[in-house]
Amino acid sequence: MTIGLYDASRDDIAAAMPNQPAYRVKQVWEALYQQFRAPTDITSLPAALRDELANVLPESLVWKTESTDETGDTVKFLWHLRDGGHPIETVLMLYPDRATVCVSTQAGCAMACGFCATGQAGFNRHLTAGEIVEQVVKAARRAQTMGRRVSNIVFMGMGEPLANEAATRAAVERIHDDIGISARHLTVSTVGIIPGIRQLAAWPLPVNLAVSLHAARDELRNELVPINKRYPIDDLVSACNDYLNERRRRVSFEWALIDRVNDTQRDANELARLCKRLRPSAHVNLIPLNPTPGWPTRGSSPQRVREFADILVGLGVNATVRRNRGTDIDAACGQLAAGQTITPVRFGRNDN
Repeated sequence: MTIGLYDASRDDIAAAMPNQPAYRVKQVWEALYQQFRAPTDITSLPAALRDELANVLPESLVWKTESTDETGDTVKFLWHLRDGGHPIETVLMLYPDRATVCVSTQAGCAMACGFCATGQAGFNRHLTAGEIVEQVVKAARRAQTMGRRVSNIVFMGMGEPLANEAATRAAVERIHDDIGISARHLTVSTVGIIPGIRQLAAWPLPVNLAVSLHAARDELRNELVPINKRYPIDDLVSACNDYLNERRRRVSFEWALIDRVNDTQRDANELARLCKRLRPSAHVNLIPLNPTPGWPTRGSSPQRVREFADILVGLGVNATVRRNRGTDIDAACGQLAAGQTITPVRFGRNDN
């Protein structure tokens, strides 16, 4: 199998350009990771050498479509993987003070969270480190056309990053070392893969950890996030505390608010108690559940989101309401499905 361009090492690039002076490798490396150029656009190389490099080390992501939301601040890319045509999606989000890329780590997802479009669609395969990095490069290339430079990366796209831990770690190192994005601006999200959290604590780079929590009692979380049956909340909190002790970096909890399912007073009380079990207390990011074809339950109203946040703050929890980005182009949290068929699921409500 042909190695992809962004999975290639410096030695691989040297081998792809035999009989060339050593400085050519540096030229190519800087063009790929600092200037975000495609091989055929590396004008410091002779034209024939550019074509040869592109043939020997092809890019792995084949562009299919691109969607921009009504504000112009969110761009969703649909790619097909060169080796098998599996679709994946990447999202570029522009803010006044930063430009963030949300990358996928798997084609599909095996975690089967019913309210997430990726989980509804099922799992195809893990992505390689290069396929993850290439998403950043191509999104950064697009950001350049808008006069922006990418500053933050969140591993919150399709897939569970810590189920593909080795490739995720290698991608983080390449993004940090060669693209030059600080570890403080890299966030890895997980639904609660405890062995992966413990591996993350031992990584050389102190990245941020975000846990997609969504419920603070096992009975409910077992339904919302099925992996909780294997890694229940008490064990998850213990792993998060160990991460905090090792890294001294704040853990954040992601909480998608679902109308009358996890937005009640009881849920707020349970979440507050859970947060206070961490030292320092976790930060909570709140967002109303985004609509997906396979999930019949609606997200909490804007008023209820604000009320839930106020309850948490009153209980001493640091909580932030996140703005929905890209909902109109199915680019928001939980909506990435890359056009795959979604099977509807059923779920009950909690009126406590």
